[in-house]
Amino acid sequence: MSENLNKLSGQGVAIWLDDISRERLRTGNLDQLIKEKNVVGVTSNPTIFAGALSKGDAYDTQLHDLAVRGVDVGEAVRAITTYDIRWAADVLRPVYDASGGVDGRVSLEVDPRLARESEKTVAEARALWWLVDRPNLLIKIPATLEGLPAITQAISEGISVNVTLIFSLERYRAVMDAWLTGLEAAQAKGLDLASIESVASFFVSRVDTEIDKRLDQLGKPELKGKAGVANARLAYAAFEDVVNSERWQRLRAAGARPQRPLWASTGVKNPEYSDTLYVDQLVAPGTVNTMPEKTLDATADHANVTGDTVRPFYEQAWNTMAALKDAGVDYDDVVRVLEEEGVEKFEASWNELLESVTKNLVP
Repeated sequence: MSENLNKLSGQGVAIWLDDISRERLRTGNLDQLIKEKNVVGVTSNPTIFAGALSKGDAYDTQLHDLAVRGVDVGEAVRAITTYDIRWAADVLRPVYDASGGVDGRVSLEVDPRLARESEKTVAEARALWWLVDRPNLLIKIPATLEGLPAITQAISEGISVNVTLIFSLERYRAVMDAWLTGLEAAQAKGLDLASIESVASFFVSRVDTEIDKRLDQLGKPELKGKAGVANARLAYAAFEDVVNSERWQRLRAAGARPQRPLWASTGVKNPEYSDTLYVDQLVAPGTVNTMPEKTLDATADHANVTGDTVRPFYEQAWNTMAALKDAGVDYDDVVRVLEEEGVEKFEASWNELLESVTKNLVP
């Protein structure tokens, strides 16, 4: 066990792996990461699945069988992805049991082409929840405007949700409202609130990438590399506002558990920055940090975990955001662009996955 990873876990940060593949599962690598690197959860997305399918022969037998059965490409993709997710959920089941259902979670995303369609997103969430049929599953729903009512509906039906593609503080507050509304509806139906888990995936490095580009254009390089952390720290402040509210306290008394902030996109894009920047600077209790394996290895090797690096720095975060505004950075436009690009990138990866499966559906 890495001392750095132990320190991070000790600070209340759940370490999740931002990757999955059939190869990782069949070699026992995921189980090894659980035992040796404090991994207590897994996230997936269309890009990850497209990458996994493009390497090695782990999917060949299943692809052959699907082709022989004449399964169409959409159902083939569902069969392939849900197989991996079920397997990962079973590997993580001991973690789920030991944590009382908080961790040991595996996330599976709805078809990203449905990101602007509420009703279809809910239907897809129900289908995936039923297909995987594991209590430690999280269904990933994007935080688009159309995704908000889908989040509420899914949670109201007892489906645990990972809300993804959150970039702005305003949208994050709307996500938390959608989650609370869903819990209130579930309570009205008499559902067990303790069985409904949720995390909110707040993206970090992509914020720096977009804002740094604009700062270069504005001739303000001294502000680069600060926006992603500041934005995330203020998201945690918004989370604290909600968990201190009377509305949440009523739900908590009924058995509900908080929707943890999850730091997503924590792989550092700019080689000039520390490769553990979005780990070191975002340590706070009750959070999740989902890391690519490269970031996980870097964290184990040389992270600088010194304690809470979020709550003592709220004022600094506000000052950073004010300085960015004064420099001419249009925050609202930044987060709009990032959401649109995020949906487009996942759609492109999904189409790549469909093309790969189509090509390999050969009896």
